[in-house]
Amino acid sequence: MNKKSTIKRALLLLIMFSSVIAYSQSRKPNVLIILSDDQGWGDVGFNGCTDIPTPHLDALAHDGVIFTQGYASHPYCSPSRAGLLSGRYQQRFGHENNLPYNDAQVDDGLPVEELLISELLQQNDYQTCAIGKWHLGDSAQFWPISQGFDDWFGFIGGGLSYWGDTGKKGAIHGVQRNGQLVPQEELTYLTDDFSREAVNYIDGYAKKDDPFFMYLAYNAPHSPLHATRKYLKQTEHIEDGQRAVYAAMVRAMDEGIGQVIQKLKETGQYDNTLIFFYSDNGAALNGASSHPFRGHKGMLFEGGIRVPFAISWPAAITAGQVYDHPISALDIYPTILAAAQVKHPEPKKLDGVSLLPYLTGKKGGAPHENLYWRYSDGAGYAVRSGDFKLVKSGYKDARLLFDLSQDPYEQNNLVEEMPEKVSELEQLYASWNENTVPAKWYDPHAENVKKEEQKRQEWIDRASRGEK
Repeated sequence: MNKKSTIKRALLLLIMFSSVIAYSQSRKPNVLIILSDDQGWGDVGFNGCTDIPTPHLDALAHDGVIFTQGYASHPYCSPSRAGLLSGRYQQRFGHENNLPYNDAQVDDGLPVEELLISELLQQNDYQTCAIGKWHLGDSAQFWPISQGFDDWFGFIGGGLSYWGDTGKKGAIHGVQRNGQLVPQEELTYLTDDFSREAVNYIDGYAKKDDPFFMYLAYNAPHSPLHATRKYLKQTEHIEDGQRAVYAAMVRAMDEGIGQVIQKLKETGQYDNTLIFFYSDNGAALNGASSHPFRGHKGMLFEGGIRVPFAISWPAAITAGQVYDHPISALDIYPTILAAAQVKHPEPKKLDGVSLLPYLTGKKGGAPHENLYWRYSDGAGYAVRSGDFKLVKSGYKDARLLFDLSQDPYEQNNLVEEMPEKVSELEQLYASWNENTVPAKWYDPHAENVKKEEQKRQEWIDRASRGEK
């Protein structure tokens, strides 16, 4: 390292250290988690997307830290959210499947025994608000207002028409405000409705002394593919019709996020608001893209679990950082606690770590030695240790080992070349697995992925049928 680089690094560390002192002496920050739904790693500008403009997300990311290896804790919706809000691997408490689509299953939901980040912040003088998609239990005992949120505007299920129409589902699956159904005629386009609600909430709390915690969980760009003409006009340059609609849904969300950020700035709250943005899992097969990574939503390849991920907190975290070590959505909970100076009653239960020391220069190295993912019913698992990742695929009936430092796109299976490394990672997984429980309810995911694999094979067989 030359003299100029040494001086530059020293100045950066000084700025980071000064920021740490500043935030430790100021009022507790507001906290905002913005969660997108089924958005691919490659579908934001700050990760290199060129066909879907995301200027507001890009600005937010550049105001803080972009994580090139940010992971969801599960490759699909409900379990990923359970991990986020509990700060624990969902396999610790049996919530590793999507919820059954059956109104009679009133006991299926995120176990009320889990201490959610909303509950802990609520107990420590935070005003708490949930907006958007919930998908953590249909029965009232699992609703946000029973799980640590003072205010709630959203719907309980995993998917809903963007016009608010429940279709064949019961009315209870429509948009609610604090447990009361919102008339459909008061709704416009759900993405816009959720953004508007967030803006109004921030505006209403601008002059209050207590900080707020907002969980803004868009259902965009999850199916069904619905968009207004306003946003479709902005994606006319995309010739693939499905991707054009998907892109319009992302545009709507990005514009709404821009409105939320602008309101924080107008009310003087932006600098002292800790903001997280990430997607609950990788791209679905609906025009989304996890490019350049292998696989998609529901898979344990990188495309199913590596997601767009960024953190911003201008008062405490130096802008313009790109962080290359692996981190997990499970880190959000302890990072919030560190920023809010709130203690967990049983901190060893949390599976993540606070990222603040790593982002402010107090700690070096990687936050995690190992990360784990698992499907229920023996459908497969994955473990990442350092740069090596082992995928046990039930639907492919295969083990796959990758060195992500050399092969980030998971194209070269090293199982035969490195049997000792395979054994090492299998033992790591077995030890972790001892401290988990079986899924509390059934999910047909394994069967669905097998069907998808069969269709893939049919295409391959059909393509090669004429070969002599």
